[in-house]
Formats: sequence, structure tokens, C-alpha cells
Amino acid sequence: MTLIVHHLENSRSQRILWLLEELSLPYEIVRYERDKTTMLAPPELKKIHPLGKSPVLQDTDAGRVIIETGAIVDYIVERADGRMGPPAHRDDTLRYRQYLHYAEGSMMPPLLLLLVLNRIPVIGKTAAKRIQPMIDVHLDYVESELASRPWFAGDQISGADIMMSFPLEAARSRAGLDESRPATIAWLDKIHARPAYQVALEKGGPYAYA
Repeated sequence: MTLIVHHLENSRSQRILWLLEELSLPYEIVRYERDKTTMLAPPELKKIHPLGKSPVLQDTDAGRVIIETGAIVDYIVERADGRMGPPAHRDDTLRYRQYLHYAEGSMMPPLLLLLVLNRIPVIGKTAAKRIQPMIDVHLDYVESELASRPWFAGDQISGADIMMSFPLEAARSRAGLDESRPATIAWLDKIHARPAYQVALEKGGPYAYA
């Protein structure tokens, strides 16, 4: 199996590199830089997939191109015989599935909206103040969850933690996540200290949220 990660700097695709390192699966990286003016992905990514978004995973042996971070996590976990996948306990399995979707489906949208609004002079800054309370609801929820167990899905790190890393790093960078939520900060410090995370960071290049 030859896996190629089409990796955009400062993006969600950093999570895929981290997962592959945690699982010790061989892979190749094709790196892309953002447009310095628009901060968008370069048009070259559209040659890999029509949406031109990252991450994109190519499985060259199988002739597959997979998009969407959660779907890529599922694909890699399957290829790794279930390692870092859903735990055996039913409740932990449900939590795993929940966070695999919650990261992008619920938590990231207000964070992205906050980023966009903060780039709009005057009016955007005012509107952003209305978004922060929405984000705080998510941060309080996450804090209560991590205060009750070491990892998102249970006692062991899993793909759920991989998925939750990006929104929480973004929240720490620009959305008020600080030491007032100690369990979440401790979780971030814990993942940043993992050797696989650090290797993935070295291979991935610039990553503004680490």
C-alpha cells in the first residue's frame, strides 16, 4: 500500500500526518503552500481532486482518492487493522463516533466564522463578539468531557483525539481557550508531547496552531 498525503501548510491535513506517525504506517507527503494574499490552497490541488481542498489521501495501490478528514481517518484506521479506532466498550465506541463528526460538524464552524469576521474591519470585530459565546459553550462542554477521562473516547488515545486536535488548537490560538479550562490545556500539552506528533510536525512544515 502506497499512501500519499496531499498536505497544505497550516491546515487540517496535519492531523493525517500525525495519525500515520502514531500508527507507524509508511506514507509520502506532497506539500502545498497557501497563496500569500488569499490564504487559499493553490490550484494544483485541483489536479488531485476537483474541490482542490486538503487533506487528500491517495492510495495508489488501490487507485483511490479520499477527501474529508474524518473519512480519511476511518480509512487509515481500517488499513491499520482497527488500531486507534473505536474502542471495544459500547459507550466508548459511541463517543468515538460522536467526536469523529463533532470536530468538523459542530465545533469548527463557529471557529471558522470567528476567523473570517476578525479579518473584516470594524463591523467584523463587532460581529465576532457575538460568536465568542457560542464558542464558549463548546469549550465548556469539551472541558467537562476531558475532566472525566484522559482521552476523548476513553482510556486510550484514538482517532477521536486526532480529529479534535485541530479545532482545539485553533481555539487556543484565537478563540479564548486558556488555563481557565485546565483539563483541555493539559490534553493539548499531552498530545504535543507525543513523539509521533512532533515527528509529524517536522515533516509537515509550518503549522500555525501547534
